[in-house]
Order: sequence, then structure tokens, then C-alpha cells
Amino acid sequence: MISPLMKQAADDQGTGEQATLRYSTAWADGAARAVDARQALRAFLIRGPHADQAPVPEAMVLDAQLVVRELIANATRHAPGPCGLVLQMVGEELVITVWDTSPQEPVFKRPDPHRVGGHGLHLVRAAGTKVTVTRRAQRKQVTAHLRVTPHRGNSTKDRTVLFSPHSDRTRQTD
Repeated sequence: MISPLMKQAADDQGTGEQATLRYSTAWADGAARAVDARQALRAFLIRGPHADQAPVPEAMVLDAQLVVRELIANATRHAPGPCGLVLQMVGEELVITVWDTSPQEPVFKRPDPHRVGGHGLHLVRAAGTKVTVTRRAQRKQVTAHLRVTPHRGNSTKDRTVLFSPHSDRTRQTD
């Protein structure tokens, strides 16, 4: 069951294309569940068109859900105490931030197809355009930026993500 410490949703009615849709929630120690975070994300993305944001294609929703699941799983697995989720949509960029009470930065482990686990941050990096870690006193926040492309007619192209474990960049090809 979700036990939010605080919940807030707001639309910043800025000028032109830079209006921001925001949502945040926090869970008490041990109460965060990835399924709740994914549901919050879907509700947030559904609200977008009502706040003059372009609809997000289903493939991008799935990428965003993967990012949320991995970040929440890492927060609950590696940090004691409460954690939180902040979602922002600015133009065609979805910004997903998860904070937790551990000041330790996450470790990008070298990819190993024989290892169980330890691949989540690579998936987050591959799904997004940028991943940042910010230390805040006795906690940290991990932020993933995802470029969302609105539907253009009925044609959809498959997207291939190329990832090099030795690079901080993800390159997309169409």
C-alpha cells in the first residue's frame, strides 16, 4: 500500500511552450513500491494533454515506466528510510527524479550477461538522453531525462538504442 508523506501536482502556466507539468510524492520507510510509482507515472502522462502537453507515444510510456521502476527499485534496495518521486514534463522532455536517504552514488557495474542484477542503471541510461546524480546533504537524487516524441500521423518507426558500457552517451538511430 502506498503511504505518501506528501503529494503534490501542479501545472506551471508559463509562457508558450515552456509550461511545466509537475507531480511529486514521497513514501515512508519501506512503503515505496515500483507498481505504485508506475501507476503515478501513467496518471501523470495521461494528464499531460489536459495541460496543453502533447500526448506521449505508448513506446515512450513503456520506456518511462522502465526508468521509474529501476530508480524506485534501487532506492528501496540500497537506501534506508523514505524516498520520493518527482515527475516534470517540459515541452517534449520528461524528467524523472527519484530521491532517497543514502548519500552513496549509484554504481554503474560493468555489464555482465552472466550476472543476475546490476543492469538497471544501464537500462535507465539507455532509455533516456541524460542521467544525473545530485548529492544533497544526507541524501541523493537520481534524475533521468527522456525525450518524448509526440505522435505524427499513423506512422511509427521502430527505435533502436545503441549503448556502449564505456560511454556516458546513448545514441538513437531510426
